[in-house]
Amino acid sequence: MAKLTDLSGEGRPVTSTQKDPTDFDEKLGTSPGVWTGGEMANPVPSACCVVLAAVVVVYAQRHSQQDSHIQYERVGADVTMKCGSMDWDAAVTWTANGTDIDDSHLNGSYLILKNVDLTQSGQYSCYEGSSWHLKYQTYLRVGTPPKEPVLMCRSNNYPKGFYCSWHLPSPTYIPNSFNISVIHGTREMVCEKDIFPKNRCHIRYLQLFSTVKYKVTLTVTNALGKNSTSLTFDEFAIVKPDPPESVVAKPVPNNPRRLEVAWQNPSSWPDPESFPLKFFLRYRPLILDQWQHVELSDGTSHTITDAYAGKEYIIQVAAKDNDIGTWSDWSVAVHATPWTEEPKHLTTEAQITETTSTSTSSFVPPPTTKICDKGAVVGSGAVAVCWTAGLVLAAYGVLFI
Repeated sequence: MAKLTDLSGEGRPVTSTQKDPTDFDEKLGTSPGVWTGGEMANPVPSACCVVLAAVVVVYAQRHSQQDSHIQYERVGADVTMKCGSMDWDAAVTWTANGTDIDDSHLNGSYLILKNVDLTQSGQYSCYEGSSWHLKYQTYLRVGTPPKEPVLMCRSNNYPKGFYCSWHLPSPTYIPNSFNISVIHGTREMVCEKDIFPKNRCHIRYLQLFSTVKYKVTLTVTNALGKNSTSLTFDEFAIVKPDPPESVVAKPVPNNPRRLEVAWQNPSSWPDPESFPLKFFLRYRPLILDQWQHVELSDGTSHTITDAYAGKEYIIQVAAKDNDIGTWSDWSVAVHATPWTEEPKHLTTEAQITETTSTSTSSFVPPPTTKICDKGAVVGSGAVAVCWTAGLVLAAYGVLFI
């Protein structure tokens, strides 16, 4: 079992009393602050060495090899920690993750934690008095015992074998170990653990079409307790293929109520020729909630003939062995819309005439209007009338330009 340690923030500040400068001078046999000649040794490096050595000693004391282990406790429990071999009335200091713990949590040298919760997990250390010798250290892990695990077994690659997977219904917050056993009749079989996912193992069939039942038992254990569950089943009952793959749906040209759907067998199904699959197709327009279903005994394609024109559809497919097992989960949904005819822009003869007439800007005199003919009019009065008529016509023409 791995031991966890957290040294961050663990070191306690080292306090020391600075000596009076006369101490150094007295060792030289001189008066304070008087230099009697020659080159005086620099006292700063020596003082630094002394302080550094003191720090190293304290650090080594605080990290000395004393009792150190992992302690597991249930959520809500009252926890008592003893400071190693120290007497009950000894003067000690406790820290949690490097932070001093208030004396109100001490009973003599014992540390008392009431109704612990997950936030109190961490490293606890006990030091002797003012010397700061480490006397005891533990890593507290607060958690829960495991509940009954959830176990599932399934064959998605029949007739090669089956796999079992499991998980806990709720976390325990501490390490768990799982043990699984598979028995076929009186024979115990090997369940080979998968690298990924980690909570899964697979079993290879040693005998096909057996009527003897399988029994799988899973036991989960941690430092606070254990639990178990078991399954008993026939070989055929757990056959469940993976969903069909590469599902494609597309419209049928010139058919506004048809959609072509195609798919492939699941790649995990090893022998579709010897163990053929049948399929279940469901589809609906997005505007409705009710599905329409079609069961297909063979083939990997189907044409929907009753789609609503112009409406987008959602389509899924499931698979099942022809004779045994249960239906797979649904495939990934695909979307398609039936073919629709593109609108055409029609032009009528009346529209052409109207367009031509409205676009003409030159003046055309009315068919009943005659231009004045000088040769047909005699006299000055007639000439005046001619000029007057000409002016009126000219003005009329300007208004329509």
